[in-house]
Parts: sequence; structure tokens; C-alpha cells
Amino acid sequence: MKRIITLTVNNRPGVLNRITNLFSKRNYNIESITVGHSEIEDVSRITCVVNVENDQVIEQITKQLNKQIDVLKVTDISEQSIVARELALIKVLSTPNNRSEMNALIEPFRASIVDVGKDTLVIQITGESDKIEAFIELMKPYGIKELARTGATAFLRGTQRSSNQTKNISIV
Repeated sequence: MKRIITLTVNNRPGVLNRITNLFSKRNYNIESITVGHSEIEDVSRITCVVNVENDQVIEQITKQLNKQIDVLKVTDISEQSIVARELALIKVLSTPNNRSEMNALIEPFRASIVDVGKDTLVIQITGESDKIEAFIELMKPYGIKELARTGATAFLRGTQRSSNQTKNISIV
């Protein structure tokens, strides 16, 4: 099962290495990892997406991460209401003849063309992973020359809904 873990850490050399080593020692693959400065000076936020077998494994990983010296906070946000986004840059083979056709596909995804070459386009797209996957599938027939993805970055939403909280909708 795919899990999203966020960490706040002191921004010091070697912290990321120690965190990734913790995963590799236990033979868990990190599907994606993003790191960047947070709103607090000298503190960074790390978002890890990992695939684990069960909840006990993620609990063990969380406990081990909390033991790390420069780790300030660890949160498994997988089952909470979150905002998650990813960025992808895609270099696609393109001719002047098929550019208008490609624009018709780019527009509904709210992607943008960030570079135009003689025979290529570089497209930037942001959104949830599923949206990016769907867009990549649409671009494959044109020929993807290069692809770079950032991995997921996530926050908890401002308002959390409990799992038993439902909204009644009446159709008249």
C-alpha cells in the first residue's frame, strides 16, 4: 500500500542521507522524495512516498525516523485529507503540422509549453500524480524524448473531515 510521510528536519548536511539509509537498510523503496526549505529558517520539509505491505511496517518506519537526531517531526498523512501536487517536464517530439493538435491536448490539462524547438516541445504540467500519468499516456504516441518528475509534495488540508462524516445531498 502506498503511504505518504512528511518530515520536518533541521537543514544540515547528511540529514537526507541518514533518512534514505534508514529506508534502504530495511529494504523499502522510496517511490518519490521531495525536499525543500520550509517556512521556518534552517528547517526543511521532506515528503516521501513509499510502498509498504502493512500498517505495522509504516509504524516501525515512523518510529525509526523519529529517533533520528535532526528529525523534528514525522507524520503519516496517507489517510488524511491532503493537498498533493507533482511537477513534470516532458520533452515531446513535435512538428509544425501536429503542434495545434498537441495544443488541443495540453489545454484541458492546464499544462503549458515552456520551450519550443525545431522538432520538440517542452511541456510543464502540475497536479496530482494520476493527472500527470494520464497526460504522459496521451503524449506517448507523439514520442517522449525526455521526462523528469519531481515526485509528490503534500500538505494536510486546512479542514480535516472524519471518515464517518458524510454530506447528504438531495436531488429534487
